[in-house]
Amino acid sequence: MTNYLHKGDLPEGLDLGPVVAVDSETMGLIPHRDPLCVVQLSAGDGNAHLVQLDRKTYEAPRLKALLANTQILKIFHFARFDVAAFKHWLDVETAPVYCTKIASKLCRTYTDRHGLKDVTRELLGVDMSKQQQSSDWGAEELSEAQVEYAASDVLHLHALREKLDAMLAREGRADLAAACFDFLPARASLDLAGWPEVDIFAHS
Repeated sequence: MTNYLHKGDLPEGLDLGPVVAVDSETMGLIPHRDPLCVVQLSAGDGNAHLVQLDRKTYEAPRLKALLANTQILKIFHFARFDVAAFKHWLDVETAPVYCTKIASKLCRTYTDRHGLKDVTRELLGVDMSKQQQSSDWGAEELSEAQVEYAASDVLHLHALREKLDAMLAREGRADLAAACFDFLPARASLDLAGWPEVDIFAHS
């Protein structure tokens, strides 16, 4: 089931548990330029909640509280982008986070295919459609195809985390992954502050 919340907030009293899958849809790929439009969440129970934000106010106190709640782990795929978008548009520091893309890069070193579609197909046997990825997320009302696409992006992240955690442990890289996840809010701040393409750890 998908709960589409049109220009609203998460329902009052909604408990998504200690681990929540999160994704977002924006008007482009530059977090401080391209408006945040939709945030989707799932407790890993097969249900998704899509919050279409009111871009005039970005008032969504319950959503913001969940993202900032340090007792709730947020699972993303490419968390660096979403965390930066939330910081810029919602004025929220999102933590703690888990990134399935970073986890994939650390343990699936036999491939360079770390997109959500590729990782989900290999580890879960699920073939996701990416047809709506480049659609107009700023539309007044989302289409059924957009809602279905946005929901699919969070429905499998809990299962992916479980598979990737097992691989990280097997390869002895779980601690390294955790350190990378902890650094993600700082990496997002660097992106917003003007260092998106610069490796500040490089010699030159």
